Amino acid sequence: MARIRIASFNVENLFERPRAMSGQMREEGNPILDAHARINELFQAGTYTEAIRAQILDLLKTLGLLRSDEAQFAVLRQVRGRLVKRPAAPKPVEVVAGGRGDWIGWVDLVKDRVDELAMTNTARVITDVDADIQAVVEAESRIALKRFADAGVLAGDGKPAYPHVMVIDGNDSRGIDVGLMTKGPHAIVDIVSHVDDADSAGRPVFSRDCPQYTVALASGRRIVLLVNHLKSKGYGTQADNDALRGRQARRVAAIYQQLRAAGQDDVVVLGDLNDTPDSAPLHPLLAGTDLQDVTVHPAFTSDGRPGTYANGAKSQKIDYLLLSPHLFGQVVGGAIFRKGVWGGVNGTLFPHYDTMTSPVHAASDHAALYADLDLDA
Repeated sequence: MARIRIASFNVENLFERPRAMSGQMREEGNPILDAHARINELFQAGTYTEAIRAQILDLLKTLGLLRSDEAQFAVLRQVRGRLVKRPAAPKPVEVVAGGRGDWIGWVDLVKDRVDELAMTNTARVITDVDADIQAVVEAESRIALKRFADAGVLAGDGKPAYPHVMVIDGNDSRGIDVGLMTKGPHAIVDIVSHVDDADSAGRPVFSRDCPQYTVALASGRRIVLLVNHLKSKGYGTQADNDALRGRQARRVAAIYQQLRAAGQDDVVVLGDLNDTPDSAPLHPLLAGTDLQDVTVHPAFTSDGRPGTYANGAKSQKIDYLLLSPHLFGQVVGGAIFRKGVWGGVNGTLFPHYDTMTSPVHAASDHAALYADLDLDA
């Protein structure tokens, strides 16, 4: 029996994470993340009108950067030229740049080092899940993921378990990308980026990317994987977030249909889709295609908690492993792996690693999700 395991895991960054997204700062960080994204968009305007100048000043205030280039959550980089003039209070701060051509700079988010034990537990989850093909959500870069895998995820002979590691930088200025790791016999042989896919208004569809990886298995059979991290509900307005997530789901569905029409029967869509199965934004993908969720397969082992995030409630099912009909017919097992998640206030809702004595030690707020397939079936 030729078995293969495919998994998805949102690692929530490996080494560094924006302070505004970490721990107790998450709730406070939402307006920070929104302001960071918006102000960098405004900086690209050719001419800073009075309305744009007023918005820039408001956003600098939100970011704590009105009177200084450095704040708790963000840093204003003024590399060449000046964006603002800051006379001594009570005189007001002024935007002195006339537009994008007058200065070079941007706003960066301040990052904190991820707890070392949390890194160890992240590696432990990936080691214990032991997938042949492992999708990773929220990796900082290919180099970061490669270093992490080479040092922390080892095979029985002490060599890296995942020699093939790939991440394509996407559209997220916070450095949150999606990637893929595969074991030695299974090579990544083709990569297509959808980072420039645009909607009818010319806006980028994907907040990160929807990289299309083709993996050649040891047998020569090829599987195409679409790794995703759709727009979150975490900041911005719900209506805008839902609309963007819906556009993303429609585009993923279209890419999938194109692959199937071209004769590719083995396709997996996986990752953090940031919404529930009954949500309107995900409807084009979950109901508008023939993709099947591995969690509804009779061979899938449920622990009674349908969710993949935090406490595992029904409303917290946001990570997915969706299979084309041919692959779904070859499923022989699967599960949600929660040992790296801190469940509930005391972490006792379900078994977790004994090395986790505090929420900060958790590998992630997301559980890993995997499917086992018998490719001879």
